[in-house]
Amino acid sequence: MVGVLFLTALGSSLLSGVFLGSPIAPDYLVAFSTNENNVLIGVLLMLVLTASVVSIPIMMFPIFKKHNESLALGYVGARIFEGFSDAIMAISPLLLLTLSREYVTAEAPVASYFQTSGTLLIALSDWVSVLENIPYCLAALMFYYLLYQSKLLPRWLSVWGLIGATLLLTRVPLSMFVFDPLSTAILAIPIIVNEVVLAVWLIHKGFNSSTIASKSV
Repeated sequence: MVGVLFLTALGSSLLSGVFLGSPIAPDYLVAFSTNENNVLIGVLLMLVLTASVVSIPIMMFPIFKKHNESLALGYVGARIFEGFSDAIMAISPLLLLTLSREYVTAEAPVASYFQTSGTLLIALSDWVSVLENIPYCLAALMFYYLLYQSKLLPRWLSVWGLIGATLLLTRVPLSMFVFDPLSTAILAIPIIVNEVVLAVWLIHKGFNSSTIASKSV
């Protein structure tokens, strides 16, 4: 089930970008209301992402607490905070949709007000998407350390995850002080591929049953 949740989270995240990405254009204040269905589907997918992100640590806690309860609680807390960030990002497109509806019926003299408001909402979403890498990466570091420590999965998979999470964490300062956030998105590739492999492994093979059994005795 955890493997399915990882795939659901990844799939809904990528698909929400497809649906929400199309209306965001130079004329986005008009395009948002024109592409209302795309926006609403994208928001629903982000809510699916939020639910998946929060469900994973809840399901993993009974297993992880047998190995390190403090880290297990930290993992739950970090992923809940990440889910809260995803929820904020889901609200932003809805606010933009409302703004777009008002904009298309507004008089030209007040258009600058809508453009400023729209710019601020997009900036909010962009910055949250960057900053949420902090709780996500902290959660991933705890998750893969617990997997490495417990030997619930092959250690090469845990090491890969630790490296991928560390690389992604560097995106935060790079995006804030050096590069445009979009140009640093490539740093997410190692952890994304890792999560796909992890999910497939869990679906087909599951956790190391002997490790779970030894902790149940």
